[in-house]
Parts: sequence; C-alpha cells; structure tokens
Amino acid sequence: MFLQCGSFRLSLERPLVMGVVNVTPDSFSDGGLYAGTEQAVAHARRLIGEGADILDIGGESTRPGAAPVSLDEERRRVLPVLDALAGCGVPLSVDTRKPALMSEAIATGAAMVNDVTALGAPGALAAVAQAPVAVCLMHMQGEPGTMQENPVYGDVVAEVRDFLEQRITVAEQAGIARDRIVADPGFGFGKTDEHNLALLRSLGEFRSLGVALLAGLSRKAMLGRLTGREPRERVPASVAAALLAVQNGAQLVRVHDVAATRDALAVWNAVKNRD
Repeated sequence: MFLQCGSFRLSLERPLVMGVVNVTPDSFSDGGLYAGTEQAVAHARRLIGEGADILDIGGESTRPGAAPVSLDEERRRVLPVLDALAGCGVPLSVDTRKPALMSEAIATGAAMVNDVTALGAPGALAAVAQAPVAVCLMHMQGEPGTMQENPVYGDVVAEVRDFLEQRITVAEQAGIARDRIVADPGFGFGKTDEHNLALLRSLGEFRSLGVALLAGLSRKAMLGRLTGREPRERVPASVAAALLAVQNGAQLVRVHDVAATRDALAVWNAVKNRD
C-alpha cells in the first residue's frame, strides 16, 4: 500500500512519522517557540534529521478554545516556511482549513493538505482535487473554540467511522483517488478521554475504510490527565500512545517528538518482523 503525496510515493509497509511544525504563538505544545519563519525552518530541518517522513506545517492553532486566525495572517506565517523548505527531501503538508491557503500552499510546494474539517469548507474539495496532492480528512465534533465543552456520542467509534467513510466518498467523487487519502479519527477534537480511549482501542475497525490511517495523540491533554504531566513532559506518554496506535492499525503518526518516536517504532518493527 502506498500514499501518493505529489511527486512522493510513500510506502506504508512501515509506519510513517509526521513531524509537527507549529508556526503559531499559541500552540498548546510548544508555546510559540517556532512562531517565526527562521525558527520554524530550523525546527523543521531538525525534525528531518531526526527521521521525519512528512512535515506538517500549520499557522493556526486548533487546540480547544483557540480563536480563528485571518487568512492573511495564516498566509504570512505558513507560506515563507513552505518556500524555504522547498526541495528539503520530504513531503510538506499544510495544516489548514482555508481553501485559499490550500491552493496557495500547493502552488508553493505543499504535497499534502491536512484539514481538521475534512474538506468541509466551500471550495476545499476543488482546491485539493485539482492537484496530485494527498489529503488528511479528520473528524471533529463542533469547532475548536467550543468542541470540548460537552462532546456527546451514542457510539463514538461507529459515528466517527461513518463520518470518515462519507467524506472519503465525497472526496473520491470530486476526483481525489484513494491512494491520496488519509483518514484521521481526530483524537481530542470534540471528544472526552473516554471517547479517545475507545477510538484508540478500536483503530483496527478504521482499516476497512480502505485508505491510510493517521493517529495524532502527541502531547495531548488526555495524556496530561493520565500522567499529570505538562505538554513538554509528555514525551514518554506520547511515544506509548503512538506505539499503541500503530499496533492497533495506524499507518501514520503525527508527533512532536520525532526522534523518540522513530526509535520506539524501530524496536517495534524489529520485533514484528522477527520472522
């Protein structure tokens, strides 16, 4: 199985690591350490050196309670970073829900679009379909500002899976082939800890969607509540969550701590492939 990201054809024979580059002043995980272009580019190159397979570059925080960012501001944050990283050797993903920025990022060299609204905005499907880029379709109940106030599901696994299946169908109808699509259950996006744990236990059920599956649990609040640790102290918990996600069916993990995750996955792969 492969994931087609622009000119990159990524094998999914082993789990892929997507490194997070937050070009934001209000990220929950790094508190604006990489909000400037120079700092973000340097951080991105460090993640490549640590073994990132993909870089996910975002200019708008979607943490619980986050306020929206204007298109002009998000453009100012993201596009110079993408431009500076052109030719870096790994696919660049743009983490945005704005169709205009999707198009501009693709023109600047992005090989993937990571959209927390699963291409739900008017024009988003067309922006992605017109170029041979990959797309990550994520499930979110509500919107970032209020999504954690009172998330309710009858059956969280079934409802999230049904939503992703519907969005995959819509994407295919728009001309986006399955080998370009990634599905993300959206851990922490309109979900309680119990919902997140149920999804993590049941990731295998999402493999029937027939597309690559991504899990993003790195440094999230659930891990803080389970361990009592602050975001930057959640590396061991994040690595454990990534390993569990891969063991349960994820083929990509979106992480802040690339080196630690790659090391853990190298051991997991060695044990898994012992025969």
